[in-house]
Amino acid sequence: MTNTELIHVGFENHLALNRVVAIATPASAPVKRMIQRGKEERHIIDLTSGRRTKAVVVLDNDWVALLAITPETFSGRVGAMRHVDASA
Repeated sequence: MTNTELIHVGFENHLALNRVVAIATPASAPVKRMIQRGKEERHIIDLTSGRRTKAVVVLDNDWVALLAITPETFSGRVGAMRHVDASA
C-alpha cells in the first residue's frame, strides 16, 4: 500500500499528489476543452473557492481539478515538500 501525500492547494483544500498526472494553465484551447468535457461528464473538482482558475490539474483517473494558485506556486510547494521529506 502506498502512502498518499496531500498537498495544500489553497483555502484549506488539499490534493493527493500521487494522483497528479499534469498541471497546466487554463489559457489554451485544449485545456479549455478538457475543462468543458470534465464539466459535462461531471468529472471536475473545483478547488478555487469562487476565485479565478489559475491552474488545471489532470488526475490519473480522468478527473480534472481547478486551482486558484498558479502552476508555479503548485510546483514550488511540491519542491518544498520534497525538500522537507529529503532532509528528514
